[in-house]
Amino acid sequence: MRFLNMKTDYAFKKVFGSENSKDILLSFLNATLELHYPIADLTIEDPYNVPKLQGMKETAVDIKATLSDGSKVIIEMQILNHDGFESRILYNTAKNYANQLDKGDKYTLLNPVIALTIVNFTMFETDKYKSIYQLLEKENFSQYKDDIQLVFIELPKFNKEFEACESIEEKWIYFIKNARDIKVMPKLTDPNLKKAFEVANTASLSKEELELQEKREEFIWMQKSSVEKAKREGRKEGREEGMEEGREEGIEEGIEQGKLEEKLTIAKNLLDILDNETISLKIGLDMEMIEGLR
Repeated sequence: MRFLNMKTDYAFKKVFGSENSKDILLSFLNATLELHYPIADLTIEDPYNVPKLQGMKETAVDIKATLSDGSKVIIEMQILNHDGFESRILYNTAKNYANQLDKGDKYTLLNPVIALTIVNFTMFETDKYKSIYQLLEKENFSQYKDDIQLVFIELPKFNKEFEACESIEEKWIYFIKNARDIKVMPKLTDPNLKKAFEVANTASLSKEELELQEKREEFIWMQKSSVEKAKREGRKEGREEGMEEGREEGIEEGIEQGKLEEKLTIAKNLLDILDNETISLKIGLDMEMIEGLR
């Protein structure tokens, strides 16, 4: 038995964001979001965020849902870190919050927005695999308003085996992190988690779906390889050019140059697979550069 790599955007969207994924997503969000109430229902929406003002950036998330109380949840799976990543998460969240109103609408119509971001790298200096950020007063930590909430799940910090998972949240995180390496479906009591495993089972996929998944996994491998190569070449070039006083500066410039060259190479290989916006989001290149390549 073989399961999809849930760290690819294709597999993640198929399991959590397709037409028949409502119950799965509802269970996952109820387990991971620390709300004051259980989510009764939700609607999965178009993940593209079209700006209402000319000149604003178009952005996209992996999954977007509206909860029964009107709250918005935007979900992303990110494999590699890149410059401006934390700012992009905040920008997406703020834009989804602001885009709720049309001209003349009252601010009281605004609903909370929660950004749930799952990353395959370490972001914060803490041992916890889940971090929640809100607007708080600096000294007494009183809450300003809970309309904006940023939730991060760092997969490298979660190291439990399935048998050691106690909560349904831990079982969901285990599934997302380890599905690709699981050979036998574990004994499951939660029907939604069982359904997620069934959807992720590669035996249920068509030939076209398997090919698409393989391309996404190849893309991940190319990203990781390019980063490692850029680091090696950057260090080498930095050592050669930096020597003494300029050593630190040379290393930095070498790494950045190596990163750019590798990003451009990856982008060229993806032009016939992905659109400009997706390439820009996943690799971290400007849209103008990608358009120039195309």
